[in-house]
Amino acid sequence: MSASRSQPEWSADELRRAIKSAGVALWTWMLDDDTFVMDTKAYELWDIPAETDLSFEHLSAKVHPADRDRVRAAFVATRAIDGPFEIDFRILTTTSDVRWISARGQGNDGDTSTKKTTGIFLDVTGRKQAEESHELLAGEMSHRVKNLLALASGLTSITSRSTETKEEMAKQLTQRLTALGRAHELVRPLPDGQGRAALLGDLFSVLLAPYDDHGAFAGRIRVAVPRMGLGERAATSLALIIHELATNSLKYGALSNETGSLDISGASAKDDIEIVWSEHGCDSIGAAKTAEGYGSKLLHRTVSGQLGGSIDFNWVEGGVVVTLRVKESRLTS
Repeated sequence: MSASRSQPEWSADELRRAIKSAGVALWTWMLDDDTFVMDTKAYELWDIPAETDLSFEHLSAKVHPADRDRVRAAFVATRAIDGPFEIDFRILTTTSDVRWISARGQGNDGDTSTKKTTGIFLDVTGRKQAEESHELLAGEMSHRVKNLLALASGLTSITSRSTETKEEMAKQLTQRLTALGRAHELVRPLPDGQGRAALLGDLFSVLLAPYDDHGAFAGRIRVAVPRMGLGERAATSLALIIHELATNSLKYGALSNETGSLDISGASAKDDIEIVWSEHGCDSIGAAKTAEGYGSKLLHRTVSGQLGGSIDFNWVEGGVVVTLRVKESRLTS
C-alpha cells in the first residue's frame, strides 16, 4: 500500500490570490480599545474611505437601522465565544443602495487571552436578492391559488342564482370555468415571441365573461373603452390587473351580490389612457379592506413597475371607483 499523500502547503502569495478571487474582505476587532482593522477590500465593501480610522461603534453606524441592534448584540456575544460564528445584515452605501454583507469570524481565535476577534466579510447581495425573489414568487403563487379557489366558489354562487335545474347549472358552470381558464392563460406570462397582441376591449371581454350572470356585457357588466391594440407585455400586465380587480369584486364588491353592477370606461387624455373601473351596489367598507392585502401590493407593483402608470382607489358610499392611468406608448409596446 502506498503512503498517503500529504496535504500541500500554500504560500502566502497563493492564499492572497485565492482570497482576492473569492471577493473576501478581512477584519479584526480589538476588544480592549474597540478598534476595528480592515483590509482595502473591506473598506471598499463598506463604502468607507480607506484612510478612515475605525471603531466598532463607528462601523456599526453604517449598518441598516433595522439590523443595527441585532448586529451589535451578535458581535458583543463573540467576546464569550471560542469558535466560529456567522451573521448576515444590510449596510447603507453613499448611493443609498442597500448592500447585504455576511460577517464570519472566529471568537477570540480560540484563546481568550488574545482579546480580539478576527474574520471575513462577504458581499451576499446577489444571494439575498435571489432569496427575496423566490419568497415573492412563492407568495404570489399562494395568492393566485387562493384566488382561483375563491373564484370557483363565487362562480358557483352566480350560476346557482341564474339557473333552475342542476343540468343547466352544470352546463353554465362548466362554460364559466372554461372561460376562466382562458382568462388565466392571458394572465400567465408567455415566453418571448409567443402569442399575439390583443385589442383592449377584447381583453376585458374574455376576462370578465365568466362573471356576468347573462353573458359578457349583456347584463350588469358594461364596458366602453377605446379601440386600440395592446402589445404582448402590456396585455399580460393589464390582464393580471383586470383579473385581480374582478377577483376582489367577486369576493367583496359589486359581483358578490345579486344587485351590484360594474362599469368600465376608458378615454384618451393627452399621451395617457385612463381606465375607470366603477362598482355600484356593494359594501364599500368591506371592499376597502382589500387595500391592505397582498392583492393590493400586487396591483400597485404591476401598474407602476411593469406599466409605468398609477392606480388610485376611491371608496364611496355603496361602491368603489378605481382609476388606472397609463402611458399609451407603454400599452402598445
